[in-house]
Amino acid sequence: MKPIEASYIAGIIDGEGTITLTRRHRDENRHIAVTIDNTDFDLIKSISKIIGAGGITKKNPSNSRDNIAYVFAIYSRQALDLLAHIFPYLRTYKRERAKLTLMNYKKLTPRNGKYSPGILKKREKFIRDFFSITPPQMKRERKI
Repeated sequence: MKPIEASYIAGIIDGEGTITLTRRHRDENRHIAVTIDNTDFDLIKSISKIIGAGGITKKNPSNSRDNIAYVFAIYSRQALDLLAHIFPYLRTYKRERAKLTLMNYKKLTPRNGKYSPGILKKREKFIRDFFSITPPQMKRERKI
């Protein structure tokens, strides 16, 4: 990915995207996910083309006032590769989430999914630390 493309994608993720730890099923371990939601399909399609990985899904509106939205999502090791490219250009709290993830995710996520008690304890701390990184307005709201 060219630096100009990485900075463009970082800007969109800062504004319209999410860097999170998610799971597909309740009993599964969390994995890294980077998503971008937008109603402009051409924008989402161009992001997918630049990144060259991930997928696009359609979100139908829950009520008649909302528009159809599209979600670009990329997970696990591919998401880590994306974060490594865009990290220098992130400007919001998502930069701190990306930094923590890039420093810890691989060493705390065995590819075979088998966690030793020590790794599991460190991974749980990583997850707590990750979710403690929130937007500034959320920190203000929690103090109230």
